[in-house]
Amino acid sequence: MSARKQTLVWLQGLTCCGNTQSFLCAEDHLMDEFLDKVEILYHPLLNDEEDPEYIISDILKTNKKIGVFVLEGAVNLNDKLADDIKKLCILSDYVIALGNCAVHGNIPALKDTNVVGLQYRRTTKGGLLGADFKTRSGYPVINISGCPAHPEWFISTVLSIVSGKLPALDKFGRPKEFYAYSSHDGCIRNQYYEWRVEAEVLGRKEGCLFYRFGCRGPMTGASCNRKLWNGISSKQRSGQPCFGCTEFDFPRENMWRTKYNMGVPAELPPGVSLRGYIMASGILKTFTPNRLKKRLFDEAE
Repeated sequence: MSARKQTLVWLQGLTCCGNTQSFLCAEDHLMDEFLDKVEILYHPLLNDEEDPEYIISDILKTNKKIGVFVLEGAVNLNDKLADDIKKLCILSDYVIALGNCAVHGNIPALKDTNVVGLQYRRTTKGGLLGADFKTRSGYPVINISGCPAHPEWFISTVLSIVSGKLPALDKFGRPKEFYAYSSHDGCIRNQYYEWRVEAEVLGRKEGCLFYRFGCRGPMTGASCNRKLWNGISSKQRSGQPCFGCTEFDFPRENMWRTKYNMGVPAELPPGVSLRGYIMASGILKTFTPNRLKKRLFDEAE
């Protein structure tokens, strides 16, 4: 591999800057390796120059080639910025849509049909760049969804590009290494889930959050419980439900509540049949191990 650093340009569309904040919270060893191998030519919040936007103007004027282009945030098709983003994508070897808004449009797209992600609007392929867009290297847009995306998902993807080991992508163009798993995989509450033991309150270590508090872990593609946030925790470990923030339909209404139809969750995990769920529920509740019915620690209320 050449010692020359990979160049990266980071632009923001309609965004809360959450993915920038997540990136800046990456663990030290990841950030050190990233900065050792990547040269950030432009980031709207990180450049030192008084008027760093001239960098973008110069790139567009001279058709300067870019290694990796990163978009954080959704795009309004009627905004002049949309044209600049298109041009930057064409000039880039690789393009990354970082965060749900850049991938699916999500929150900014809820009330405005002119707002899109780079290559999707919700689950409809097209977006700003069109369904068949490929970068200069012939690679499709790499989508790293999340609100925000885990910093390791982004940094590891960029480092894979630098090393020449391009990530295998799923049907939404997301790296399978991170999204082939569900948030449920690796959850420390899985025994409670299997025995249908419900969490009674938020914030405790006991009980499954799926049955009462709307946890989307079994239906959400994300490795949050395999690659912990800050190397320490995840939503479920802290006693909160997964909200499915890597999916196109985030946010949903009533996120802390599981909707039921005649005593059965309105949405069951993939591969679980309605008949199988009903048959298993009664048996499992009858034979639930006593250890799962107790508090793990004698904690003061």
